[in-house]
Amino acid sequence: MQDDDLKNKKTKSATAEIIETIIFVLAAVILIRFFIGELRWIPSSSMYPTLIEGDRIFVEKITKPFSKPKRGDVVVFYPPDEILKTDFLSVTSRLTGIFCKDIAYIKRIIGLPDDKFEIKKEENEFFVYINDEKLDEPYILDTKDWIDCRDDMYCGPFTIPDNHYFMMGDNRGNSQDSRFWGFLPEKNIIGHAVFKFWPILRAGLIPYK
Repeated sequence: MQDDDLKNKKTKSATAEIIETIIFVLAAVILIRFFIGELRWIPSSSMYPTLIEGDRIFVEKITKPFSKPKRGDVVVFYPPDEILKTDFLSVTSRLTGIFCKDIAYIKRIIGLPDDKFEIKKEENEFFVYINDEKLDEPYILDTKDWIDCRDDMYCGPFTIPDNHYFMMGDNRGNSQDSRFWGFLPEKNIIGHAVFKFWPILRAGLIPYK
């Protein structure tokens, strides 16, 4: 009888230890993802040549509470029309990254709040103008391979609202960005993509400009 009691106590102790370990790991993952950063992978060619399909990147969140996003930053964000569920499982999934189905994009910040923004086509080349000055964009794939502006697209001229940003992919011919869905609220930004860690031959800092 005593042996059975001892076995039961050991079993309960082992189970409690496993549960405590799982809770500790989940708490650590949540704290790291919420305050420090998270790992992401690139699913499309919209940021080519800066990022290519299959690249693994680190997205930092440490600086987000202390500094405003800058022009040229590559950021991960929830698109404006993405509705984030607030039930317990959805929030837990988002915080841990486990089975998370929320849609997130990665693009470059091109327009800042209060900027006058306009896309112009000049002799079959496309250029972005910020406050009536042509923007130097050495990171883009091509100045000719762009999606032509239509009446239902955001090509300007307009002034970007407060606390909103205009996002564009570096591959202007293949990027669903602010030209199609408009301005990004600052609150939708997840973090700043700073480092490629895989494939190892492409590892390095993600260029700001």
